[in-house]
Amino acid sequence: MIQLRGVSKTFDGGTSYAVKDLSFQVEAGETVVLLGSSGCGKTTTLKMINRLVEPTHGHIEVGGEDVMNQDPALLRRRIGYVFQGIGLFPHMTIEQNVGLVPRLLGWSARKRGERVRELLRLVGLAPEDYADRFSEALSGGQQQRVGVARALAADPAYLLMDEPFGALDALTREALQQELLGLKKKLEKTIIFVTHDIFEALLLGDRIVILHQGNVQQIGTKKEILSAPATPFVRDLFGKPAKQLADFKDILK
Repeated sequence: MIQLRGVSKTFDGGTSYAVKDLSFQVEAGETVVLLGSSGCGKTTTLKMINRLVEPTHGHIEVGGEDVMNQDPALLRRRIGYVFQGIGLFPHMTIEQNVGLVPRLLGWSARKRGERVRELLRLVGLAPEDYADRFSEALSGGQQQRVGVARALAADPAYLLMDEPFGALDALTREALQQELLGLKKKLEKTIIFVTHDIFEALLLGDRIVILHQGNVQQIGTKKEILSAPATPFVRDLFGKPAKQLADFKDILK
């Protein structure tokens, strides 16, 4: 349902590449995690899928159609986008924030209201308590839940998530990871999830794409990657947390 073929992006005319010759596909209902450190090309890849950034080379297809042949605004309304900064509009209520894309798509006020209430309940925010609030009155975790609800508002088949839980405390982050797993089972969305957290990648991903300096190091299931790392970088990447866990176990003995 989402396919990248030989995709590259340079911002300096080819002196360096944010992403180099990237190819992978995401099947319907699958969650693929892009894993790597800051600056490896994860966010650039997401932005190329919905044309916030346009590829220098290669082809990206969403729903079988090249994104470069689609109107950018209409493409973005078909793809839910959740990012770490959340980006709620402070002058809008929670209901107005969640209902923004349906309003742009011409949904009636009644249909928008029903959809907003449905989604707030889905992400664990009672609409009678939260719909009329403004974002400044919400905690970081609550704001992130609203961001997820807003991304789902027009019922997109595709969901792009750019380190959505990265700025949250550990307990809130774990709770939202579990919420996402529950939503995934209920809604069967096709998801690309960006993170630099190895454990988050292993928890959420059906498959993992490991990036380093704009290049793919390995693509596979968590079992494939853990049992047969394809490069020294992948081996070292997953070896460090394993050693840390072993060290903690030694301390607790």
